[in-house]
Amino acid sequence: MGRRLVPLTLDNLQDLPQRCRSCVFWELDPVTAEAAVREGTAEVEKESWISAVLLDWGSCGRVAYVDDVPVGYVLYAPAAYVPRATAFPTSPVSPDAVQLITSFIMPGYQGQGLGRMLVQAVAKDLLRRNFKAIEAFGDTRWKEPACLLPADHLLAVGFKTVRQHSRHPRLRLELRSTLSWKEDVEMALDRLLGAVHKEPALRPL
Repeated sequence: MGRRLVPLTLDNLQDLPQRCRSCVFWELDPVTAEAAVREGTAEVEKESWISAVLLDWGSCGRVAYVDDVPVGYVLYAPAAYVPRATAFPTSPVSPDAVQLITSFIMPGYQGQGLGRMLVQAVAKDLLRRNFKAIEAFGDTRWKEPACLLPADHLLAVGFKTVRQHSRHPRLRLELRSTLSWKEDVEMALDRLLGAVHKEPALRPL
């Protein structure tokens, strides 16, 4: 079984699940995102966002393939490129950190270490670019696949709460700690990424 990770670009954006390609929950502010969904321009807005981040900041995602079949991805960027981040009560993301926007592993490929591979690839990329941590906004009431990551699973894979909130705490993972994960953390990470899937519907905060 051949496994490889490839940087996310406009050329392989179509390898993301359809609902993810047309989801702009994080990429636009709430009002603009709702308008894009209503007017049917969300997929174009997603492409424009990816293009702008790649040109201005550089690599912002990885796509995982098994035997040339796309099976998962991770998306990340500094909070300055993530308009929705400012809508959270626990913002802003720390200046030395990059926001983990979302990630997903397809059913049938979970529990095979792909989640660990994705996040370690992100960690190595960001360490080379002199960032110290990944931060994410968790959801303490997470019940079903959505744009937000479940807070308890983030804690299970090594994130620490840096700003408490009853619904949307902000959590942080020191990048150097990802380079020496133990097996139980790796398995928890696979479960986390296998549980999270971006949906096109926009949920109120």
